[in-house]
Amino acid sequence: MSGLADVAVVGAGPVGGLLAAELARRGVAAVGLERRADAVPHGGAGDGGREVSTHDITGDRADAALRSRAVGLHATALAAMEASGATDRLLAGARLVRVGEARRGGRTLGVVRFDRLHARHPYVATLPQPRTEAALARTAQVWGAPAVRHGAAVAALIARGDRVEVRLDDGGALEARIVVVAGGIRARGLLPLPAVARPYPDHYLMTDCADTSDDGDRAVVHLDPRGVLESFPLPGGRRRYVAWMSAGEGDPAARLREAVAQRSGSDAAARAVDDASPFGVARSGLTAMRAGRVFAIGDTAHEVSPIGGQGMNLGFLDAVTLAPLLARWLHEGAGVPPPGPLRAALDAWERARRTAASRSGRIAAVNTMLGRPSRAAGAEAVRFALATPARTVLAHAYAMGFDPAARSYRVPR
Repeated sequence: MSGLADVAVVGAGPVGGLLAAELARRGVAAVGLERRADAVPHGGAGDGGREVSTHDITGDRADAALRSRAVGLHATALAAMEASGATDRLLAGARLVRVGEARRGGRTLGVVRFDRLHARHPYVATLPQPRTEAALARTAQVWGAPAVRHGAAVAALIARGDRVEVRLDDGGALEARIVVVAGGIRARGLLPLPAVARPYPDHYLMTDCADTSDDGDRAVVHLDPRGVLESFPLPGGRRRYVAWMSAGEGDPAARLREAVAQRSGSDAAARAVDDASPFGVARSGLTAMRAGRVFAIGDTAHEVSPIGGQGMNLGFLDAVTLAPLLARWLHEGAGVPPPGPLRAALDAWERARRTAASRSGRIAAVNTMLGRPSRAAGAEAVRFALATPARTVLAHAYAMGFDPAARSYRVPR
């Protein structure tokens, strides 16, 4: 068994990387444990690090980089990450989406104006997830966080009074005063907490490809009788397409090309689609976010449908709001249990984050429902909503404005 760490963070994805940075800038060394054997190359525009490029990655890792998962960075999360320096690194390589448009049959139903949000970042920034991970890892490194231990798959967490024993798959072990699990859904089994899950019947195909559309920096949602087609601009002249699909056989790329052509009306956009990845969606979560000295954040704690881009940003706000409480606990001696005022603060944090997850889950569920095959009446309802002040509420919701943490990052009126 090697040493006693202040904090062990299970998972070095975007949420775990941000937590390590937030702790490091408060003088807390967090040891990152990542089951993946190798890292996405570190760096990011604007800090002298090397940007991730799919030209630098071969084989399966190139496919993963091209079809990265979360790409949207929302206003509240961007404001929350400013103090660490992460926001500047992320924005240096991102593409800014200031307007979202809803269409049906080539006709514009209405627009959502992120550029009219009363926010420090009145836009959605898009960035492939490997670049987000790299920028956050670089931020943690700049603040002096220990290097992440790759290939360190965690097998079990065992409470030992004032510490937690972390056992690894390879037989190794370490001890930490506090453990935060940010390893996604697969890491839930490390916590002695039950999960509640609600799968959805929806199926999607997704790709990132060359942008041959005429949509520029606009995000476009095509509401179609056959299901939604979402279209988001990405850095480097690329675009993401996500299409609701009925269950069926056949080549995924061919099916997605057909969906892009039919729902967007652009044969040129469809021809750029050369591969596709299927995925399903669900809403699930643990019944609590902490058990003694072990905490769960991000998708480990609460999974929401990715339609609408709430999940990763929800995890970012988990990390930013938890870090000062963990630093306070450690600076006060990491007693068992935490002192009364700190215990109350941790209880309040958990209530707020569970409220945030519930709100994000409802917003994501509505987005998922609206993406199903739609009748003309549904499109007309969207058109009506986007012609009223409700469009401002929609932009506010999409930008995580209803998260309890948002009040700390609002621009004074």
